[in-house]
Amino acid sequence: DKTAVIKSVYDLLIGDISANDVIVGSGKNKFSLIPSNNDLMAAEIQLLDYENREFLLKNALLETQERFDYIIIDSPPSMNILTLNAMVASNNIIIPVQCEYYALEGMTGVLETIYRIKETVNPGLEINGVVRTMFDSRNSLAGEVSGQLKRYFGEKLFWTSIPRNVRLAEAPSFGLSAIAYDPECLGAKAYVSLAKEVVKKTMQ
Repeated sequence: DKTAVIKSVYDLLIGDISANDVIVGSGKNKFSLIPSNNDLMAAEIQLLDYENREFLLKNALLETQERFDYIIIDSPPSMNILTLNAMVASNNIIIPVQCEYYALEGMTGVLETIYRIKETVNPGLEINGVVRTMFDSRNSLAGEVSGQLKRYFGEKLFWTSIPRNVRLAEAPSFGLSAIAYDPECLGAKAYVSLAKEVVKKTMQ
C-alpha cells in the first residue's frame, strides 16, 4: 500500500538514509523492493540543487549489490533527473516499446540519450534489449512496427513480446505482481519468458 509507505526512494535520494533502511520484503516472493510514492515527484525539483545529482542513486545502491543477483530500476518514460539517475546507476537497459507509430518515432531520442550518457557519465552502459509491450498480433500496424524493430535492432530485439492482457492490467490494483495474481494468464507467462531471455543475455 503506497499510502502506508514510511520511507521510500525519495528519502534515499534526498535524505541521509541507507538503502538497507528502505528495502522491504515482498512476502513469499523471492524479491525485495525499495518503494515509491507521490513524494518522488518533489525530488525532481529538489535534486536540481544537489552537486553530482546524477550519481545519487548509483552511490546509494552500492551497499546493496552483494545482496542481490539483479537490481531492476523502473524509471519514468520521460527524460528527467530521475531517469538520468537510473541510467547512470545501471549496467544494462531494457527498452519497452509499444508497437505504435509514435512510440517508434520516439526511439531516436531515447537512443541518442543513452549514447550521450555512455560517452559522458556511464561508459559501461549497454542496451540489453528491446521488448515489445501491449502487443496485438492481429493489428497490422503492430506487425509492421515489429518488423521495423527487428530490422533495426536485430538480436537486441527480444523474441518475447508482452501481449495486451486484461489480467496484467488488473494485477496492480490488487497490489500484486502479474505472476502472483494469475500465473496462468498469457501476460504472466510472457513475463516469465522475458525474464529467462534477460538472464540468458546477461550471462553471455
